[in-house]
Amino acid sequence: MDYIQIISSLSPKDNEMNQPLHSSHEHNSSSNGKKLLDQYRDVLRVKRYSPRTEDTYVLWVKNFIFYHKKRHPKEMGISEIGQFLTHLASDKEVSASTQNQAFSAILFLYRHVLHIDLDELILAQFRPRRAKTIPTVLSRDEIKRLIANLTGTPKLIALVMYGGGLRVMETMRLRVKDIDFDNHQIIVRDGKGEDDRFTILPDSLIQSLQLQLDHVKIIHQKDLADGFGSVYLPVALDRKYPNANRAWIWQYLFPAPDLSKDKRTGSIRRHHLHETVVQKAIKEAARRAKIDKHVTPHTLRHSFATHLLQNGYDIRTIQELLGHKDVKTTMIYTHVLQRGGLAVRSPLDEIREQKGEYKVDLPHIRVKSPLDS
Repeated sequence: MDYIQIISSLSPKDNEMNQPLHSSHEHNSSSNGKKLLDQYRDVLRVKRYSPRTEDTYVLWVKNFIFYHKKRHPKEMGISEIGQFLTHLASDKEVSASTQNQAFSAILFLYRHVLHIDLDELILAQFRPRRAKTIPTVLSRDEIKRLIANLTGTPKLIALVMYGGGLRVMETMRLRVKDIDFDNHQIIVRDGKGEDDRFTILPDSLIQSLQLQLDHVKIIHQKDLADGFGSVYLPVALDRKYPNANRAWIWQYLFPAPDLSKDKRTGSIRRHHLHETVVQKAIKEAARRAKIDKHVTPHTLRHSFATHLLQNGYDIRTIQELLGHKDVKTTMIYTHVLQRGGLAVRSPLDEIREQKGEYKVDLPHIRVKSPLDS
């Protein structure tokens, strides 16, 4: 369940949420007459927050306001923030990460929209610490069984995630230009923290990805012929290159089956495949494979990192491939035996090579995906 679903389950009924927010300040506190939540969205967009984060943050602020019976946030402060976060933890029993996101959404409102300074030391007591947990990791045999029970596009997506250690939304947002066949690399744009990074393109996926691109090109050509063919681009890029959103290289690697309306602009576009398609497919595949673990798409990323460590690759290399800013985050995978190593191979290609499906001679110093090891 994603944050939108979690917050929606906590929110008041839809008809109540859609009513205007009232207070003695009327929530129309700006000189331009915009409502508070519209101002909030504007600032999020100026600071280049993603549409997904925008929707999530707005829902948290709505929950905060409704919890305090529609009082305007200007009338409230640290005490009310603490009461709301305590309510989430004690009454709703949300996770620490969910509570932290609510905290961040409300803090953004006070800092960047209302321009009210709150005491950081007092606020710190309301930010929960996430417990250190051991990630769920599949064995190589479980990976084989999971993949064997996937088909079509979800199978290819799962292989890309396991072969390169990508997050599910990083995979969904891949575009044509992000697959570098010549250098055997996948370029992950705007990953967590808005950073770009390179990761491994497994040799065993090259042919499948080339076929996927052929399929995407057919879809794109038909969309263009029908008068469509555009995709979402960040606002700055859309202004700088007004025709880029229809260019081939900007199309999504895993496009949605249908066109949809962009809620911000009203444009009819083809977005990327929704992540729930992959989430449901992997959950069902794990059930069919009789894997008695809580398996999600992120489990493939955990398995990628763990299998690289088992193959003897150093923690710093894995840190870079995963895009972790701090090596301490990567250290969570050190519950497995570490050995020295130079070339990183993907476990997907290792499985394929063992089956005799392909054989590639590569330079010893090249970093290889665990799929290729």
